[in-house]
Parts: sequence; structure tokens; C-alpha cells
Amino acid sequence: MNDMHLVMHGLAIKKHATPEDVASGVGLDLDAVRETLGKLVAARRVVEAQGRYLLAPAARMLLDADYGRYYDSVRASPAFQAGYAGFERLNGALKQLITDWQTISVRGQRVPNDHSDKDYDAKIVDRLGDLHERAEETLEKLACALPRLAIYRDKLEAALDKAEKGAIAWVSDARIESYHTVWYELHEDLLRLMQRERSE
Repeated sequence: MNDMHLVMHGLAIKKHATPEDVASGVGLDLDAVRETLGKLVAARRVVEAQGRYLLAPAARMLLDADYGRYYDSVRASPAFQAGYAGFERLNGALKQLITDWQTISVRGQRVPNDHSDKDYDAKIVDRLGDLHERAEETLEKLACALPRLAIYRDKLEAALDKAEKGAIAWVSDARIESYHTVWYELHEDLLRLMQRERSE
């Protein structure tokens, strides 16, 4: 597996990303990412606009063709299969938790959560902590099968730690590497490796 594949893979997950986003997402050195992005732009596989990068349609097809070549052995490993199955089992619980975080019941109606009810928010953060404990074994299995996936484990732990200390944006704010943002990107990464479509 080479830097070009990893950078393209990172762009497929991040969609419209800075070099820093890609480096953080796939665990490559920032200078290597910048150099590789330059080559990809020159080859017209990547489009650059105002410091952000996006895969060209032809590059997406090339990337999709590479997954079987690079990840067949990973997908066949018992650790990865167990980790993937465990992740999918937990994914529904995480989605429900985020729904409960983003909305609240008022007189029998679900309305946007303005986060003025600190006790309600604290209970959701406690649930997130419990879910993460259940996810730890799954995250370890995935990292064992493919070491770069440990990036997600570490980011999830960091986001949870900040949320538990009262910085509630780290639960689901899409503008930062919140717990939900990182979980979503891990799911996207796994789906791409498995060459499956997102069901929701």
C-alpha cells in the first residue's frame, strides 16, 4: 500500500479536505500528504479549490478498484471480521444515542435539544461512556487487523474525554473531530474497505 492510495482513501472519507485533514485521518506525515496531493492534482485525479481537495470522478473508480487488491487479506482475517461485526452491532445504538442528544421530548413531541437541561445532557454523556466501554474490544480488534485504524480508537477516546469534562460540542459537532464525527468516518472507512454501501 502506498501514500497515493492512502491519500486518495483519506479524501474519499473526508470528502472536501485540507492536507491536515487527510494527514490526521490516515496517519501520514503532513509533508508527504502535501507532496502526494500535488502529484494527484497534476495527474488530474484530485481537484484543488481554496486549499481543499476533492477526488475527481475517475479517481474514485480507480480507488474502488484498489480496495480488493490492498485489503483482501485484511477482510479475511478473523480479527477484522469480528471487529466489523461488532462495530455494526453498536452502530445502531450510537445512532439512537445521537438522536437522543440532538432532540428532547417536550409534552410528547421531539424538539431540537437546546442543551439547557444539563441533567439530560449529562445522562446522554454517561450513556456515551457506557457505549464506548462496550466498543473498546471492537476497536482493539480492528486496530489489530489494520494498525492505522488505531487512529480512530485514539480520537474517539479523546473526544469522549473532552465531552465527559463538560465540553459538550465533542459529542456530535460536525465541525470538529467529535465522537459522532469520528465514529461516522470510521464507519465510512470500514464500508469502503468492505466495498459495501451505507444503509442509512
